[in-house]
Amino acid sequence: MRKKKYMKLKENKAKSLVDNAIHDLIDAIENGHSVVLKQYFKAMGNFHSYSFTNIMLIARQFHTATKIAGFHTWRKLERHVLKGEKAIKIIAPLVRKNDNSVSTDKDIFGFRVVNVFDISQTDGKELPEISKVKGDPTEYSNKLNQLISENKIELEYSDNIAAYGCSTGGKITIKSGLSPAEDFSVRVHELAHELLHQNKGENLSKQQKETEAEAVAFVVCYAIGLDTNSAFQDYIQMYKGDKELLLKSFERIQKTAGKILLKI
Repeated sequence: MRKKKYMKLKENKAKSLVDNAIHDLIDAIENGHSVVLKQYFKAMGNFHSYSFTNIMLIARQFHTATKIAGFHTWRKLERHVLKGEKAIKIIAPLVRKNDNSVSTDKDIFGFRVVNVFDISQTDGKELPEISKVKGDPTEYSNKLNQLISENKIELEYSDNIAAYGCSTGGKITIKSGLSPAEDFSVRVHELAHELLHQNKGENLSKQQKETEAEAVAFVVCYAIGLDTNSAFQDYIQMYKGDKELLLKSFERIQKTAGKILLKI
């Protein structure tokens, strides 16, 4: 009985943490604080393999975070958490072995709050640095084209389109002559349309489709180090603080951006 009560307290604490994060996001959007929205999308770029919930929690508590780990993990990496640093609280599943004795699978039976710290809150041995593109997506470009091909989508370039790019269900057309960064961003935008909006049977407005595709492009480009500030400001203008639109699209944006980033 005592153990069940303890587990319930853990679940309630986790739920409260998530509810507060969602409330803060909605409040910031309603008050026109676009910088908060930008922080959330940057967190998606830095932590694209994390859950939607934990991305919200990281962005809310430590929006400049780039690499996070628990206290003991940092010690194993020969780094130590600096004295006085406040932990970032995220959600972790509570698991137990499946009742089927033959199976090695584990069941999730609840959630708990765990403490992690950003690398900037630690000191010690330098971590190996992964190279990051700064304005030139060349090393990712071929992988993006491969992902487009794997999804059975045709890619072509043309001088005869008014927009920078368009998606027509199984085909992406990009305007010829764009800079490498613009070309890459537009390809991601149109791929997002293909993955999210083509033949899905959903009644989405044009604004919602463009919002989602542009958000995916921002997250992916930010994650590989491209300057996307101007594109993001265009997105904010189109978004116009519509909290309903964001909350319906947020998880879809995160999953699609994560899928693209894992492949490239």
